[in-house]
Amino acid sequence: MATLEKIRSKAGLLVTIVGVALFAFIIGDFLNSGSTYFRQSQELVIDVNGSEMKIQEYQARVDEMAEMYKMQNGASSLPEEYMTQIRQSVFDGFVQEVILDEETEKLGMIVGPEELFDMVQGENISPVIMQQFTNPETRTFDKTYLLNFLKQINDNTTNYTAEQRAEIDKAKAFWLFLERNIKRQRLEQKYMSLISKAVSANKLDAKDAFDGGAESSDIVYAMQAYSTIPDSTITVSESELKKLYEQRKETLKQKEEKVIKYIAADIRPSKEDYDKASADIEAIKEELKSNENVADVVNDNSEVPYMDAFFAQSALDAEMGKFAETALVGDIYGPVFENDKYRMFKLVNKVYAPDSVKVSHIMLAGKTDDEIKHLADSLMSVLDKGGDFAELAKQYSVDQSAANGGELGWFTEATALRGINEDFKNAIFSAQSNKVSVVKSLYGTHLVKVTDKTDNVYKYKIADIEMTVSPSSSTYSKIYNDLNKFVADNAELLSEKEGIEDVAKEAGYAVNSRATISAGDQTLGSIRNSRQVIRWAFQGSKGDVSEIFECDDKFVVAVVLGTIKEGYRPLRSAAPMLEADLKAEKKGDKIVEELTSKNLTSLDAYAKAMGASVDSVKFVNFGTRRLAGVGLEPRLSAAVSMAKENQLSQPVKGTNGVYVFTVVQRTKEDKEFDEAAVVQNLNASNMYRFGFQSIQSLINKSEIEDNRIRFY
Repeated sequence: MATLEKIRSKAGLLVTIVGVALFAFIIGDFLNSGSTYFRQSQELVIDVNGSEMKIQEYQARVDEMAEMYKMQNGASSLPEEYMTQIRQSVFDGFVQEVILDEETEKLGMIVGPEELFDMVQGENISPVIMQQFTNPETRTFDKTYLLNFLKQINDNTTNYTAEQRAEIDKAKAFWLFLERNIKRQRLEQKYMSLISKAVSANKLDAKDAFDGGAESSDIVYAMQAYSTIPDSTITVSESELKKLYEQRKETLKQKEEKVIKYIAADIRPSKEDYDKASADIEAIKEELKSNENVADVVNDNSEVPYMDAFFAQSALDAEMGKFAETALVGDIYGPVFENDKYRMFKLVNKVYAPDSVKVSHIMLAGKTDDEIKHLADSLMSVLDKGGDFAELAKQYSVDQSAANGGELGWFTEATALRGINEDFKNAIFSAQSNKVSVVKSLYGTHLVKVTDKTDNVYKYKIADIEMTVSPSSSTYSKIYNDLNKFVADNAELLSEKEGIEDVAKEAGYAVNSRATISAGDQTLGSIRNSRQVIRWAFQGSKGDVSEIFECDDKFVVAVVLGTIKEGYRPLRSAAPMLEADLKAEKKGDKIVEELTSKNLTSLDAYAKAMGASVDSVKFVNFGTRRLAGVGLEPRLSAAVSMAKENQLSQPVKGTNGVYVFTVVQRTKEDKEFDEAAVVQNLNASNMYRFGFQSIQSLINKSEIEDNRIRFY
């Protein structure tokens, strides 16, 4: 009881303690879920109307597309500019995917399983699929190739080697990628077709289009450029600027931008580096003279690996080909120094032999070594007795070439070496025509037969030494430390809008005082590998000074000057462009007025008054967008199409200047007006244009959050 009384006496305190504990539990759970939410939001790359893509999915799509590029191009890696294009393609694809799915779902529009099957292996195969599965001999689509490929990727791979299974897995991934993309393309085509059918060309459209293109004019003309009148003589008022700004406001939308200034210091070799490189290349030359194992000398010292193959002169670059043509075996060319690179050749050998051979093969794989050896021996026995190589290839080869009787096409020594291996190269270039030999490679066991050879030519085996002079570690450190000291000594001045330029110039640095960058920019001006600076700037605030970034061959330090917010460009920002357009318009009016007042009656007189010469353009019609030697001048094209033949025109105010012309010849195509055909062509053209514009309009109206700057 005493204990119970004690508890009761402390009830207020107890309630408080329980309340605090309960609050701690609730707030703790909130903070935990909040941290999860925060982490998820930090992982968000794209949000389109509420449909989100996290970094993991985005990167997976990027990796997938990169693998497709590498497979198609036979590359082991892709340069950064390719990866940039792939990332943009994945972004654009997701945006269109979400928006198209939203619209087609409302319409009940789908691509069903039967339709997809018809596109990939039925009667109406997608052009994308057809392009991928062409017969190398006829260069046309071969359905047998396609079906064999599908059979191969669906075969049981239990007995395949690890390398072969990896190749099959890549092929499967490639096929799934193709399927998804052609399905997406078909859905897009359906939507575009539906939209375009809402606006169909009529007979008046057809007649107008036919007349506009059926007649063309050859003209002679004279032009006075707007640049002949100084800008200082033309005034533009504030009210005129504001009026034009309001008229064009919708075209002046912009995403968020950062304004920065930056210093870029070149990472260049020093005199000591050049002297050392000169001594090194001379030592390599002596080694190349004395060492019989040229492959080791090349691979130890050159940026280009040694290739143990003969090349025809036509396959060599001009410098190497000229050397090979006159050199004796053992001769050395160079070293020659150009663009920070030393180059040197040695003629290792020279032969008179076919440059290329045509090869067929039967590839055996997917079995144990003993089983493959037994099968190869059996096939060789059949072939020795007159068996049909092509038929055996169709029956036993596991390669896609089986459908074509095992034919692989033409090989040079280099393509054989790069594509398969040295044993394969040696076998096909030492073999007699139509004799079969057995060769092993990473892919399996090959029964190879040379079916044709080119005529004999001189071929050359050359050791190629290429050595770029690069900054040494001490040179690199000095350039970095000097820039670092300059930044530290001038930190306050660097953060100011002005004042650093003269100080930097004295120290040997150039300052880009005001650069405007967007989150989508991949490079800072022409500086390669400078995306990292842009990412830093979008995470920084006004006055922040960056660390020193290494951007390819430059060190870069940047300062954030400010932020231009997303929305309409302010008048002060758009003013220079608007003012230039207004001045051009006023210059045009002034030139037209001056020329008209002179009452000139000949083109030569106009040319003299303009300070210009008479020129000519052929085949101008109403639809001509760009005139040869003139540029984009729609007003001039329209005026020409309406002018009378051999009659001097009045001055025409164009985009770049004022024109006076005469139509010297008008040609009308001798063809009848086919209304149905023209309507069909117009509708086909409009299908893409209207469809693209409709999707673009939906994109413009969508709420799109792009956070790629956080990650790339």
